[in-house]
Amino acid sequence: MYKLLIRPILFLFDPEKVHYFSFTFLRILFKIPFVSKLMNKLYSIENSQLEREVFGLKFPNPVGLAAGFDKDAKMYNELSNFGFGFIEIGTVTPIGQEGNPKKRLFRLKEDSAIINRMGFNNDGVKEAAIRLKGNKKVIIGGNIGKNKITPNEEAISDYLVCFKELYKVVDYFVVNVSSPNTPNLRELQDKKPLTDLLNALQNENNGTLKPKPILLKIAPDLSNEQLLDIVDIVIDTKIAGVIATNTTLSRDGLLSKNKTEAGGLSGKPLAKRSTEVIRFLSEKSNKAFPIIGVGGIHSPGDAIEKLDAGASLIQLYTGFIYEGPSLIRDINRKILNTK
Repeated sequence: MYKLLIRPILFLFDPEKVHYFSFTFLRILFKIPFVSKLMNKLYSIENSQLEREVFGLKFPNPVGLAAGFDKDAKMYNELSNFGFGFIEIGTVTPIGQEGNPKKRLFRLKEDSAIINRMGFNNDGVKEAAIRLKGNKKVIIGGNIGKNKITPNEEAISDYLVCFKELYKVVDYFVVNVSSPNTPNLRELQDKKPLTDLLNALQNENNGTLKPKPILLKIAPDLSNEQLLDIVDIVIDTKIAGVIATNTTLSRDGLLSKNKTEAGGLSGKPLAKRSTEVIRFLSEKSNKAFPIIGVGGIHSPGDAIEKLDAGASLIQLYTGFIYEGPSLIRDINRKILNTK
């Protein structure tokens, strides 16, 4: 029903406006008493064979919602009813910011893709932390970044602020230095600044009563040499793992008229490269750390490819928008059927 009826209507309108309209609609819909149970029955699959224990956390299934969809932690409880095993909020920054000027979100229908240059628009980490206090046992990842006005030389302080604010209300952290939409942010992926940043977070983390897993989200545009550096950095800093990958700057093979828009590309065109990065990291590290695979998952087969390449968990974003909530259910069924 989603692809035949709901999506064609939604796709008639501006994608950012549709996103906020959908949030309002779902918030109202889920206030109806029986709706949560109905959605759970339609889309959730509870089976012990789907459970995964990764970096010390027990996930009910390996299919999560990637950061960027519920930036401000406004809908994670409602969205969990679609069968997600975990939800990542953010990217959040110390101070709320509007992000880049609109229009900044573009559908590429012919390519089953999206280009965004949102620019870490969010209400600020304090607001997200307040909302997460209402969590009804959803596994939550906190994706953290720096404010646009913060120079890279002072970035560590921004990430530490976010870490401290979210520490009590998230289950794991994701360090986002790979978005292409904040000026110079990707420079923090270089070996020295990245090592310094992760060590600072780990030092803060190790000073807590119960350290939380810290993961690094990387760009798909890194060279093999840079990916080898990532392997060394993850092992040296002893962070919990990697999320591969963020959006890409590549426009190879695109058909849509919006392909020239600036920003990060997500969706089907990213699938192959994302899987290549997962496989490279897994093989070169000898599976030394867990990987969450994200990028171009639009079918159960895409999900299995990521898992076979070395991912322990996977995340959806653009595939969820194009294929609808049945994709989560279908992936979990495929995983069960391939055992």
